Amino acid sequence: MASDGRGIGRIDGLAVFVDYAVPGDQARVVIVKKRRNYAEARLLELLTPSACRVDPPCPYFGFCGGCRWQHIVYDQQLVYKRQQVADALERIAGLAGVPVHPVVPSPAVYGYRNKMEFSCSDRRWLFPEEMEKPDVTSDFALGLHIPGTFDKIIDIQQCLLQPAPGNAILKTIRALIRASGAPPYGLKTHTGFWRFVTLRRSGDSGRWMVNLVTAAEDLSVVQPVAHDLTVRHPEILSVVNNITARKAGIAAGEREIPLAGPPRITDRLGPYVFRISANAFFQVNTPAAETLFSAVKRYAALTGKETVLDLYAGTGAIAITLSGRAGSVVGMEIVPEAVEDALENTRINGIRNCRFLCGDVRKLLPGLESQPDVIVIDPPRAGMHPKSVTGVLDLQVERMVYVSCNPATLARDLSLIKDAYRILEVQPVDMFPQTPHVEAVARLERK
Repeated sequence: MASDGRGIGRIDGLAVFVDYAVPGDQARVVIVKKRRNYAEARLLELLTPSACRVDPPCPYFGFCGGCRWQHIVYDQQLVYKRQQVADALERIAGLAGVPVHPVVPSPAVYGYRNKMEFSCSDRRWLFPEEMEKPDVTSDFALGLHIPGTFDKIIDIQQCLLQPAPGNAILKTIRALIRASGAPPYGLKTHTGFWRFVTLRRSGDSGRWMVNLVTAAEDLSVVQPVAHDLTVRHPEILSVVNNITARKAGIAAGEREIPLAGPPRITDRLGPYVFRISANAFFQVNTPAAETLFSAVKRYAALTGKETVLDLYAGTGAIAITLSGRAGSVVGMEIVPEAVEDALENTRINGIRNCRFLCGDVRKLLPGLESQPDVIVIDPPRAGMHPKSVTGVLDLQVERMVYVSCNPATLARDLSLIKDAYRILEVQPVDMFPQTPHVEAVARLERK
């Protein structure tokens, strides 16, 4: 398997990347792109299926790019994910022999996501069998993108990655939007009203937050939708309206209007409560996140006296998780709303030894007032800026823990660190079953 989730076959020594192919498949494929060292292909016919295959339960599989590995036995998905981490360390970072432990599985393999974003469009992508039907309408979609496109939206009736009540809520929202009289957004024309719908669920309380993202403010349209939603679905605690005039396809607004209930919901990670706003980052697979944070705590090896520096702190989940075993924790985060949430989360949990600095990590590191003993790094998918790596190395702490959602950027950053630090072990954790994505926690010790 390739790191992007495609199968790799060979023709006369040439590597061929095949969508939805699995090691062990014997298949006919058609080459769709040829390069000097590799080719890309589409699966035409399975002659002999791999023993690792299962029937995908989702009717959109093969079209929607949300979960590309539904056709692979779950235990085998974990094998491929571990190999992905090990290969990246060896190939990109030149780190052969680093112990990469078996992937810790997710407690749930479907219905595990506590947040889903759906796009509105004035054009629905048609399935091949619909093309010839004259009575098929295509003027509305509320769903997910075809992979690699910005304007092709599948009208999703249900997504198996979110809990079942979310699909019932989505069905109601679709009907209310269509009855509202306001048009869906045109992804090419950039005209229209309805843009995105984001659903969040608290695993702790079972309550939901609905974020209706629109291109303009019009309470006469959105307020009745919010009212009907809360009447039909009592499990909905909060409805907010984010408003954005930006053309970028980002399901967040430049400003927010509460429509029903509080503007935040709460969830729990271990013993800690977190208050989450509509646009805040929070781990989407909460039970698996608890496993991830357990690995972070184990690798940090705190005794109660250390000063911990938490880089890319988000809403403070790692800082708060480590606070009980640390002397003090300093978090750095560039998003002001996330810092506000982090401060609020420390307050509601009665934590007094955490503080947060708002700004770019590479600019904040040189001005750090106190010397940390341990650094925890949890960067976005793109990894760390080279100047941030330099700033971290200048601090010369004894221990570091690197949390990554991208094995390639983990390996790239470790290649810049490996001369000064030993990479002792890596623990992958599966936060995203049915997809090629894998989280990994690396334990580092200064040479």
